[in-house]
Amino acid sequence: MNLGISVIIPTYNEVKHIANCLKSLLNQTLKPTEIIVVDDGSSDDTMPEIQRLQKTLPKIKLFKQPHQGPGTARNLGSRQAGGGILVFVDADMEFDQGFLQQLTLPIFKNRAIGTWSGSEYVKNWHNPWARCWNYNQNRSDARMVGDSQGQKKVFRAILKSEFEKVKGFDIIGYTDDWTLASKLGVEPKTTYAKFYHNNPSSLTAVFTQARWIGKRQYKLGWFGTLITIMRANAGFSVLIGLYKSFRYFSPQFCLFKLVYDLGITWGAITSLFGEKY
Repeated sequence: MNLGISVIIPTYNEVKHIANCLKSLLNQTLKPTEIIVVDDGSSDDTMPEIQRLQKTLPKIKLFKQPHQGPGTARNLGSRQAGGGILVFVDADMEFDQGFLQQLTLPIFKNRAIGTWSGSEYVKNWHNPWARCWNYNQNRSDARMVGDSQGQKKVFRAILKSEFEKVKGFDIIGYTDDWTLASKLGVEPKTTYAKFYHNNPSSLTAVFTQARWIGKRQYKLGWFGTLITIMRANAGFSVLIGLYKSFRYFSPQFCLFKLVYDLGITWGAITSLFGEKY
């Protein structure tokens, strides 16, 4: 069996980050067999930037699709992959040199069908809005991984044979990358492969990301969507915003919370009227 590593990256308007992401993947101690980028209908210069990088970095393969979300893009990239191990990352991530080696070691040693990493950090911690994103999730420092069981179900690396066995990710929106664990009936093995993620760094980016999160599929269906809309009302936003502004010594947080909850509400309302993920 070919146990080469195929790294799969969905992209959507990531011109600011994609070059650093790709270069850090190509600078690994354990080299990937290929890097498959699937552009999800970007409207900025993401595609031209990737095409420019391809001229000198032959391991990069580029595919594109109409805007359908990262889950669909990951599934498309997986169908094109030649490696026996699939690694799923985002375009706004960067990686320590030993990331791929540490992430895939349990798979190569036949100790796991897939892995995740508990060593994820905010790359742009200097940005106040990026810090507010963590504060909103009750994380007081640059660590991205808390006690959420959902995060621990995200396969960063998995055998392609196992991925194909369950026909890839379910397309449910924001948490589509959590769906493999429930379908396989097994959680990924923990590693501490170190990597970094850029949080939204402007109020526009905060709103856009929150709007996407708000469109996700809720456990209680339309009733869960209504509960989300009620919980994200402006009154609660101000109260929580003021509390966390003092808790984290972050005066920007109150404005952040209003914008974030507006995005959640907007996304949830539009999902009720048929605008999906």
